[in-house]
Amino acid sequence: MVAYSFKAMFGPQVSGLIKLQTVRADRKRHARPGEPVQLYQGMRTVHCRKLVEADPICTRVRSIEIAVSDLMPGAIVSVAIEGIPLHREEIELFCRADGFAPSCVFDFGMRGGTARENMGFFWLQHHGVGRFEGKLIEWEPA
Repeated sequence: MVAYSFKAMFGPQVSGLIKLQTVRADRKRHARPGEPVQLYQGMRTVHCRKLVEADPICTRVRSIEIAVSDLMPGAIVSVAIEGIPLHREEIELFCRADGFAPSCVFDFGMRGGTARENMGFFWLQHHGVGRFEGKLIEWEPA
């Protein structure tokens, strides 16, 4: 079983089963389709809490590339899943699914008018400019 930890801003979305995916850097082992995943907030801290009681089941793990630039409004230049570039509307839907809808992150200081802008702001803060390669892990409720 694989565990993933989320920042506080994503806690309500994960526990409410609104956010059903996460983007992660490559590591030795990610969840595999059909395997349960444990979802936490603040793992390895005294404030650790499990976000979903019944462990969701991993449905897919796909490669993802995200290009970010601080020279472009919205910062997210492109997103490709399994090598297939997403179109503008698909990027917005992806960013919403990943937890960056304006209505979901407003209380955390993000004021972007679109999910893409919010994700771009977050990505610049936590990953900087450049190309990110990793995995998109998706799950469904148990």
